Amino acid sequence: MSTAAQAYARTAQAAAPAREIEAQALLKAALQLQEIQSNWAGPDGRLHTALLFNRRLWSIFVSAAQNETNPQPIEIRQQIANIGIFVMKQTVDMQLLPEPGKLKSLIEINRNIAAGLLGRA
Repeated sequence: MSTAAQAYARTAQAAAPAREIEAQALLKAALQLQEIQSNWAGPDGRLHTALLFNRRLWSIFVSAAQNETNPQPIEIRQQIANIGIFVMKQTVDMQLLPEPGKLKSLIEINRNIAAGLLGRA
């Protein structure tokens, strides 16, 4: 195996678990939000906890996208940052005026990004 092929294989092995961890975290956030939406009883501690988890998760993604050492192309990083900003705005809106229907976009974004990370898009 060539040196380049070996380097690629090592990188692929190291990157795959990170992508899977990110996808699982997004799916966990989506599940929490879905359970709240499906069993809506008004704003409560569960909603606050789920929104906080989702916001922290997306803060990590936005921070990573803005990092100049991030190996992803700038276009991908900008798209992730833009989605993250949208998620933050939706989260604030949900905190100010909680309605179960507003969770739909957050749930779908998390599931779609997770599917992409797992190669199921």
